[in-house]
Amino acid sequence: MAKSRTEQLMDRLRDLQSSSGDVEAAAIVSVDGLSMASILPGGIEEDRVSAMSAAMLSLGERIAGELNRGELAQVNVRGDNGYVILTAVGEEAVLTVIARKDAKLGLILLDVTRAVEDLVAIV
Repeated sequence: MAKSRTEQLMDRLRDLQSSSGDVEAAAIVSVDGLSMASILPGGIEEDRVSAMSAAMLSLGERIAGELNRGELAQVNVRGDNGYVILTAVGEEAVLTVIARKDAKLGLILLDVTRAVEDLVAIV
């Protein structure tokens, strides 16, 4: 039996998390701010992450356009406790990845790029 789209998304998120011990959580969200699939730890509200991810990507797109930086590829947020990486998945979704503060960012960005390639085909 073929897997549902949600199951395929969850599988890819789990693969992303298992590929690096530095990825603490991940979610794929529609550009409307609705959760499509997520692996978030307790204490993090899926609906809030979804809404904030969509809003942040939209704002990043507006900034990139207004400042003539071309099409937005990614928004990175670095805080005292780690990173949040938001990446467009085609025109319909956003991949949000939460990484540890001591993460090897180059490797995570490579894994994120590969995940997005796979996710575009699913979404």
